[in-house]
Amino acid sequence: MKSIKVVAALIRSVNENGEPAVFATQRGYGDYKDWWEFPGGKIEEGETPEEALVREIHEELDARITVEKFLTTVEYDYPAFHLSMDCFWCTLAEGHLTLLEHEAAKWLPLDNLRQVNWLPADVLVIEAIEKG
Repeated sequence: MKSIKVVAALIRSVNENGEPAVFATQRGYGDYKDWWEFPGGKIEEGETPEEALVREIHEELDARITVEKFLTTVEYDYPAFHLSMDCFWCTLAEGHLTLLEHEAAKWLPLDNLRQVNWLPADVLVIEAIEKG
């Protein structure tokens, strides 16, 4: 089975209600169109996970982030490939989060992340967040 190494940004801030929140994006393409995920993408040859994350967020959301702290690595077997996803807490450093590739986005309260239909691997990320 093919293995894919990716990174995901858990961009945190406060939502319109002043609650701690994390940014979630909705896929606009592919087999999992309309499912929700944490933004990020593939690590290119020669990149560290942190460098890949900064690049991917700039490409997908036209913003600069600060990668703060590693949370977890998720290993998940999708039908066509194995996913290994390094997940990091991040903050917005510059710009505004502008959707260039995703269908929609939301700031979800950290204490109520399960209100959208997450991709299976991202559910494991949520479990790691909930464990603290």
